[in-house]
Amino acid sequence: MQLNKITLAIIGVAAAGAIGGGAYYMGTKAQGEQPGARQAAGPLKPGAQAPANHPATGTNTAQNGPEQQGKVQVDPNAKFTHFRVGNRNVKAILMRDKIAWVGTSGGVVRYDTTTDEYRLFDVRNGLLSNGIFSIDEIDGRIMVGTYGGGMSLYDEKLDKWENFNIPDGLGDAFVYRAMKMSNGDVWVATWSGANRIRGGALRDRAKWDLYTVENTKGGLPNDWVYGLAEGKNGEVWLATEGGLARFKDGKWDNWNHAKGLGAPYEKVKNDIKFTNDPAQQSVHHAKQKEEMGLQGINVAYNPNYIVSMVVDDQGIVWAGTWGGGLSSFDGKNWRHYTVADGLPGNHVFMLYRDKKGTLWVGTNDGLARKEGDKFVVLTTEQGLFSNTVFSMATGDDGNLWVGSFGGVSRLKQF
Repeated sequence: MQLNKITLAIIGVAAAGAIGGGAYYMGTKAQGEQPGARQAAGPLKPGAQAPANHPATGTNTAQNGPEQQGKVQVDPNAKFTHFRVGNRNVKAILMRDKIAWVGTSGGVVRYDTTTDEYRLFDVRNGLLSNGIFSIDEIDGRIMVGTYGGGMSLYDEKLDKWENFNIPDGLGDAFVYRAMKMSNGDVWVATWSGANRIRGGALRDRAKWDLYTVENTKGGLPNDWVYGLAEGKNGEVWLATEGGLARFKDGKWDNWNHAKGLGAPYEKVKNDIKFTNDPAQQSVHHAKQKEEMGLQGINVAYNPNYIVSMVVDDQGIVWAGTWGGGLSSFDGKNWRHYTVADGLPGNHVFMLYRDKKGTLWVGTNDGLARKEGDKFVVLTTEQGLFSNTVFSMATGDDGNLWVGSFGGVSRLKQF
């Protein structure tokens, strides 16, 4: 069966040697491609998310780049549609009414699903970095977290980005998540700790706090904060490279593999498909591995490293780990889900709860929908662009938007 699709190809600017930049090609139809016939993306290399030492920021100062706006042709009858982004990761997708915001390592794409018009935001029109890791909504505005460019808040009325970086109080220029709490505080996950902006007063430097391993006396188990979520009772949950942390009423608690996080190595070792051990490539990861007692393991397994996290309506924390599968925590007890339990992969890059409360799990080898204690798995055979899944959102029409290495898939109402 031939697929009807469009191509949104972001091609790197080789001369600049940077992550961002490129060109969109519209209305291209792939000829004769079959579901599952394309080459699936390989495992995420150490450093693709954030290496031990600060990587290239993704900032592209080249003046020449891709077309920044246009319109594409989409077949409305196609069961699924692919949007290509070249050799890039799609780390974030946010659906806001009929607009899809897509974060790539080549900038942010605003795509109007009703008109098929798109617009690309990058360093040429307000961002400080083309590498996008997160897209969140703060007080009705789009907030993006970048690789090396801090975080940027978009004012649609003024068509302008407002940038926040280290001089403003940000812990680090690498930002992995921003979240507004029900009490008005804004939290930001960074490479070098977690910021709290009291009352959401982003422009008041005096309102910015920074929590680190040092000033929390180990309450925050690792300075690399990868995810944030608000708990059922107003507490803050933080996903870090060294475990799970909880902050409530000025008190810190944390959990790592020794306290129940992540499946045991014996349960997952036969299902780890790649051996790119970060400890072999950086002093940072080697030290952490020693601290966690994982010296004898030379594959991509670190159950303390939480790559993704959500909290459900019951207050249960769901944590996706680096090789240790999916873990759930009800405040007292841990439970683990791995390939042996039906997950397509044990590296859980993405967790997402849709409007119905359904939990979706993006892994290194496919996307899974949790139904009771079972998982329904979707792969390239069902329309994914790649089996490496980093991000997801659902539209008002029930369609799934799935971001992966190389592109985005829009799947009709699963």
